[in-house]
Amino acid sequence: MDEDKKFSTHSIFPFFIAAIIVVGLIALAGFFLLTPPDDYVMGQAEATQVRISGKVPGRIVAYYYAEGDKVKKGDTLVRIDSPEIQAKLTQAEAARAAAEAQRAKAIAGARLQEVTGAYEMWKKAEAGLEVAQKSYQRVQNLYDKGVVPAQKRDEAEANYKAMVATEKAAMSQYDMAKAGARQEDKNAATALAHQASGAVDEVKAYIEESVLLSPIDGEVSERFPQPGELVGTGAPIMHITDMNDMWVTFHLREDLLKNIKNGSEIKAFIPALNHQQVTLKIYYIKDMGSYAAWKATKTTGQYDAKTFEVRARPTEKIPDLLPGMSVIIKKKGNEML
Repeated sequence: MDEDKKFSTHSIFPFFIAAIIVVGLIALAGFFLLTPPDDYVMGQAEATQVRISGKVPGRIVAYYYAEGDKVKKGDTLVRIDSPEIQAKLTQAEAARAAAEAQRAKAIAGARLQEVTGAYEMWKKAEAGLEVAQKSYQRVQNLYDKGVVPAQKRDEAEANYKAMVATEKAAMSQYDMAKAGARQEDKNAATALAHQASGAVDEVKAYIEESVLLSPIDGEVSERFPQPGELVGTGAPIMHITDMNDMWVTFHLREDLLKNIKNGSEIKAFIPALNHQQVTLKIYYIKDMGSYAAWKATKTTGQYDAKTFEVRARPTEKIPDLLPGMSVIIKKKGNEML
């Protein structure tokens, strides 16, 4: 009897141990399955990009740098040929020459021959006035003596006054010829000459725009038209990327912004650079507007979480980081690690 009881106890014990192990495994599996795993938020590296475009339409003559080349500020990037602008320069220079000639004419005044002729006419009128004055004086003396009638005296007086007016008119003509054009006419001619010079300068400025220079130090990231193709005013020709001005952009739901503040730092890693660990400093947080994706915080949808754009700069320069590379931050629950 005792042996049967002993046998029964030994046979149940292994099953009991097995049951404990199974329960433990189930509990452990439940712990891992029910514990929310760490999630990742992916961002993207970006850089300042400058679009190169011209003010004048024309044909691409030549590029001086290929995509991927490094450039310095002031380097010549591309040359555009525009025959129409050259033709406008010729027209503007001709108009300036005509305006300068008119200005010189106004300032110089009348020609020497015209001044001499006006002077001679004045002297002729002056001599005639002298004769008319003497004749009038003689007739007046005879009239006072009663020798000539009043009619004769009046005729002599009228002739004398007419010669006075003639002499004054001739002197004015001489003065005007000697002085040249009026000051208003000189000012107008000068203004027209300046206007013509401004037109020439404007066309020359457009010609300078046919050679485009790099406004920054950077790298040629894209070229659009091919050599020989036509481009319009303001059409993009190429892009220059400033590799020294880079940042990372993330899109985060508002319930993940607990530890995200302007000036705060977060840890991240870059898969393309062998999962290199980096530190980013946040400098920009802004909602993405009504067009951004909204996500319900619960299945029943008590309220929706809006998406925010977050930008952060590396605290140190990261060698080999390129625009477009993924940058990953880790989160646990609703907090960033």
